[in-house]
Amino acid sequence: MKKVAVIGMGIDRGTLTLEALDAINNAEVLSGAPRMLEMVEDLYRTDRDAAKRVYPHYLSKDITAMIETEYADSFAVLVSGDVGFYSAASGLAEVLTAYELRFIPGISTVSAFFARLKLPWQDAAFVSAHGRETNLVDCVRRNRLTFCLTGNNVSGIGTDLAQAGLGNVQTYAGENLGMAQEHVYKTSVEDLTHYQAPSLTVLLFQNEEFDDRMPFGLPDDSFTRLAGIPMTKSEIRAITLSKLNLRPTDICWDIGAGTGSVTVEMALNAYKGRVYAVERREDAIPLIQQNCTSFHLGNVTAVCGEAPAALDAFPAPDAVFIGGSGGEIDGIISIVLMKNPMARIVVTAVTLETVPAAMAALAKAGLEPEIVQINAARSKKAGGVHLIEAQNPVTIISAGGRP
Repeated sequence: MKKVAVIGMGIDRGTLTLEALDAINNAEVLSGAPRMLEMVEDLYRTDRDAAKRVYPHYLSKDITAMIETEYADSFAVLVSGDVGFYSAASGLAEVLTAYELRFIPGISTVSAFFARLKLPWQDAAFVSAHGRETNLVDCVRRNRLTFCLTGNNVSGIGTDLAQAGLGNVQTYAGENLGMAQEHVYKTSVEDLTHYQAPSLTVLLFQNEEFDDRMPFGLPDDSFTRLAGIPMTKSEIRAITLSKLNLRPTDICWDIGAGTGSVTVEMALNAYKGRVYAVERREDAIPLIQQNCTSFHLGNVTAVCGEAPAALDAFPAPDAVFIGGSGGEIDGIISIVLMKNPMARIVVTAVTLETVPAAMAALAKAGLEPEIVQINAARSKKAGGVHLIEAQNPVTIISAGGRP
């Protein structure tokens, strides 16, 4: 059986391990990106290794084809960094199952950068913005240390974090690690927004005010309010979130978002997912965005529009809160279940008319609702005593969801 060693090259020739050097020396065939091959050129440009075949292949399909057609028993495939950190090695493991495969770890950018900073990294979070969508804002909000592969988008990363109210977070940048042009320095998120960094740049965010809570029922005074724009109150929010039963990766809809209080709590709980907030009042959209910024959220899209028409462009939801339907509860529930028949739906009703309309819409879809009516009361100071002041009763209707 052909033997294939996938070798993590570290950040430069100086971080190549003895095990890796041995595998390269003993391989009959060597392949990797041109930059990787240049790092070990002296090992195969010798009389002793004149017979070693070398190919500038780094894509899985090209490497597979090479191994299949080459008359050789031992191969070495060079990949950057460490084989276990956002590496091409994972793709090779999937396609090279017919061979005797060995992974040889290298010194990753992570360990090299933290060593430069003289910091431990066992408690850090790790994110790559290189060719993938990621919620970096929430990662920085929830963690004291967040390491980021930037994907040549340093200024865009800085802008996203600054817009979420994280502009003052202390930041370390590492440019061209392991190369002659290496530069490691301290900066801030705000400074990144207008900086054109080299493509090989990594970042470390140190947020000493990180907040990883997943709250239900935040105090009402946590939110900025505007007269005339409704807000779901704390006690109702707490029960609503418990009925939604969110998971971190959920896609959520908040229909009739108002002030955005439920939007915020959805986003805090579905921190690896995304929240789409719909509100018909144009002046409520900046308010929702302001409240999201106050909680350093980067996973919310607020849209001014009427439901159900405004919902067409949204991805299929896992959880939906309907706090205001504009009399279109039947159409809203229909489009929710059309996009995802297993979506969890929670409706709050403050009018008598909304309750039977919601029940009829759910019954038409074959769903049996759970109905809870909440009669909350709050204390109010009157002179030297406290009185209990009743709030408007709210009916909470919930149905559907994952088994």
